[in-house]
Amino acid sequence: MIKLPGLENRKRAAVIAGAGGLALVALAFVLIYFVIFPTSSPKPFKLTATPAASSASTTSTHASATSSGTQAGGRWSIASGSQVGYRVREKLAFLPAQSDAVGRTSQVTGGATSTESKGGLTITAASFDAAVNTLKSDRSMRDEKIHEIGLESSRYPTATFVLSRPVTLPASASTGQVVHASITGVFDIHGTSKLQTLPVEFSLSGSTLQAAGSLTFPWSEFGMTAPSVGGFVNVTGTATMEFDLRLQRA
Repeated sequence: MIKLPGLENRKRAAVIAGAGGLALVALAFVLIYFVIFPTSSPKPFKLTATPAASSASTTSTHASATSSGTQAGGRWSIASGSQVGYRVREKLAFLPAQSDAVGRTSQVTGGATSTESKGGLTITAASFDAAVNTLKSDRSMRDEKIHEIGLESSRYPTATFVLSRPVTLPASASTGQVVHASITGVFDIHGTSKLQTLPVEFSLSGSTLQAAGSLTFPWSEFGMTAPSVGGFVNVTGTATMEFDLRLQRA
């Protein structure tokens, strides 16, 4: 068979041109994604004390905690305003990331059980489910990608948490003060269950119990791989799951 050098050269040139065109398209996508339309990231969840808490004295704090003890015990269910989400650091192959990528969902279910405890409130049981296949960020392209890579939310649509040990809050939580306590429980993310301990902010005001916190972990800890889009958009080696849970007396 006779080879035609000119034909082979043209084919080689077409392949190189095609690859170059794809690279330019990917580069244009990255520049639009990060430079022309930069990401706008919401801040991490953080609780603030209620006005009643700031005006309460030490004496009234103890009295309120005592008088509200019977009201604090019982069953609590997820209320409107609860959110669960992720926070990751994205970066370009040739530029530092401009901000975090954040996705959140309000599709959260579950509840907790509490009892009176000496000088405070003890949460004896709690479990929550989050529909991570409904996570939304400020980029629809990102939201579509995490269904198939990274979190793979089409394959693993739900993340769960189950409290493993009771946690006791001090009396000041019953007056709207923000208090800090460590919780231990099992997180099930991406089909992998892990026992974790993390710090959480709590506050109790009237009939509303609120908890906010976050868990940062290597992607591999829950069997995931950090997402990458064409080698141009990369996500760093850790991910953060964050939550703001608002519960009402059931």
